[in-house]
Amino acid sequence: MSAAGLMLGAGIPDFGLKNSSGTSSYDIMKEAMKYRKIDSHIHANLFADSDPELLLDYADRLGIQKLVISRPITELDRPHQEFRDSNDIIIRVMKQYSDRFIGQFTVNPKYGKESLEEIKRCVGQGMIGLKVYYQVKINDKSFYPIIEKMIDLKMITLMHAYCGLGRGGYRTKYGNAFPDESVPEDFVDVARRYPEALLQFAHIGAGSDWEYECKILKDYPNIFVDVSGSNNEENMINFAVRCLGEDRLFFGSDNSYYQSVSKILSADLTEAQRKKIFFENYNSILRKGGYNVD
Repeated sequence: MSAAGLMLGAGIPDFGLKNSSGTSSYDIMKEAMKYRKIDSHIHANLFADSDPELLLDYADRLGIQKLVISRPITELDRPHQEFRDSNDIIIRVMKQYSDRFIGQFTVNPKYGKESLEEIKRCVGQGMIGLKVYYQVKINDKSFYPIIEKMIDLKMITLMHAYCGLGRGGYRTKYGNAFPDESVPEDFVDVARRYPEALLQFAHIGAGSDWEYECKILKDYPNIFVDVSGSNNEENMINFAVRCLGEDRLFFGSDNSYYQSVSKILSADLTEAQRKKIFFENYNSILRKGGYNVD
């Protein structure tokens, strides 16, 4: 974790680095609150810290204006009704707190017809994108009709990506991945097939080999990357900006709130780049689908 992350996580109300005279020279919380933020990757009712009120408490402390929430199912073989029930939970939360939460739906691509019907239902309820785990890989043929529907809607697909934890990350050749867990090469495959699709590669800050990921995804401009996760390795954000460009990165936390804000603040970015990553890039994606944050 970076120094900024440690400071943000400490819970001290008046953060600041001291200069030689003992006066505060940098207030990181003041800096954090300078920027409008859309958190592009949040789970509700999935983790222990995902109660809506608690999510908003974190968001208020860090100046996160909007939270894009989803409740995907992690189990591999679950019936369609469970996905529909998960979507209903998100619909209730986003309607209860309509000024703060933006809802994403989830589906099981193995239920093709039902999934397309569910997407139509959820979009009708005001949801703005898709979040899926690893029921199938993103480039599985059963997923093609869903991607095509998302293209028609001009909405983004956020797919969980293999984190590659352990020795050398992706250099282990995905030895710990689930059979249908998507890896960078799968994203590239589907990006080639559907260059008009909007694809979000999840959480380069989740302990993965982020250099490898960025290099693999570099030449596919329809793949966007969120920087969420608790990992604050030095140079991660700087490298991602150099490799992918400042317009393809989304701020996101994946419920690691302080770490995800601090990694942007501690990176060597301009004011304009911070504004893009924290807010403007994702808002541009929302605008394509007919929704945006004022």
